[in-house]
Amino acid sequence: MTTSEINRQLDLILRGTVEVIQLDELKAKLAESLKDLRPLKIKAGFDPTAPDLHLGHTVLIQKLKHFQELGHEVIFLIGDFTGMIGDPTGVSETRVALTKEQVLANAKTYEQQIFKTLDPQKTRIEFNSRWMSDMRVDKMVELCSHYSVARMLERDDFSKRYRDQKPISVHEFLYPLVQGYDSVVLESDVELGGTDQKFNLLVGRDLQRDYGQKPQVVLTMPLLEGTDGVRKMSKSFGNYIALEDRPADMFGKLMSISDSLMLRYYELLTVVNLDEIKRQHPMEAKMALAEQIVRQYHGSDAVNEAKADFKQRFQNRDFPDEPDAHVILTSTDFINSQDLSMPVVDVLLRTGLVPSKSEARRLISQGGVQVYGEKLADPNEMMRFEPGRSYPMKIGKRKFAIVELKNQIT
Repeated sequence: MTTSEINRQLDLILRGTVEVIQLDELKAKLAESLKDLRPLKIKAGFDPTAPDLHLGHTVLIQKLKHFQELGHEVIFLIGDFTGMIGDPTGVSETRVALTKEQVLANAKTYEQQIFKTLDPQKTRIEFNSRWMSDMRVDKMVELCSHYSVARMLERDDFSKRYRDQKPISVHEFLYPLVQGYDSVVLESDVELGGTDQKFNLLVGRDLQRDYGQKPQVVLTMPLLEGTDGVRKMSKSFGNYIALEDRPADMFGKLMSISDSLMLRYYELLTVVNLDEIKRQHPMEAKMALAEQIVRQYHGSDAVNEAKADFKQRFQNRDFPDEPDAHVILTSTDFINSQDLSMPVVDVLLRTGLVPSKSEARRLISQGGVQVYGEKLADPNEMMRFEPGRSYPMKIGKRKFAIVELKNQIT
């Protein structure tokens, strides 16, 4: 029973993860947790350097939710102290330190936003200023003695700046030390972080050993690509979807992502079975994803409004009242009446608006075919139909068709 329960938990815990250090330790911790009926302490830290969170941040929050659903203790650590230092990860020069007032104002908004995912009754909120602000100088010196400058310079960010003769302020070395010391104070069993946080997370393991604790398991999550599908989601890149975005804007941004990126969003932001998603038409799957995300952060009423807004602004734009073709399908048009899907090339031929399959394939490959305002990309794609539903298609620059499956399937 214990083995099957461990495997059940691992299935959810490992979904979407990049690396686990060490997997055997995680299995041992889970076994001990089940044996002693003691939930594991799962920590993730967030520096309140900006007032709003975006979906990229929620990759970690969603993973915290997974642990929460498995009965473990989730610690959402707000780095109000580390936020004033500034995380040196991924930067080529010293960050500008935030004031205490700025950090606290941003932290307040974090508390409001995370409870749209996490259960407030089961979430422990901590601020690392609680133990760091009153730390005596001798204790800080002792903490610094646990790590050498040589080891700090093993970190890519620091080594590159040192090599390029760019300044590294002494206080920047404190950031990974304080983050690691947070794990000592909280006695965390598992710490989550993005792949770019691996060095900081490993410092926590080292410090816990030095302070006589079992080292935490490190679990890294990927950096979610933004709506451009290339760079990580970031406000500075303008490719982000903020949790505080208007429902209609959030819905529209999600509908704009590529099909491949949609699958990644499903994997990292939901617990939906990916095999089921792959069997759906991409447009239908994307619509369902947008509905789920908007519902999570804005409620059910907002979903209908956002869908209506999207259809008005995108799906129906430039679509004439009288299309060039109106195709009615019945169950006899499908090879399998239970599947109700047809190659999109065949659908185009049935409209009579393309002369051949080769022309249909060329049009699709060049992005000249849209369904519900979404460009098709794969000439081999299957188009799935639902009874009673109409599918508006734009073919080329000036041709339009409606394809409809009769409601009564015989």
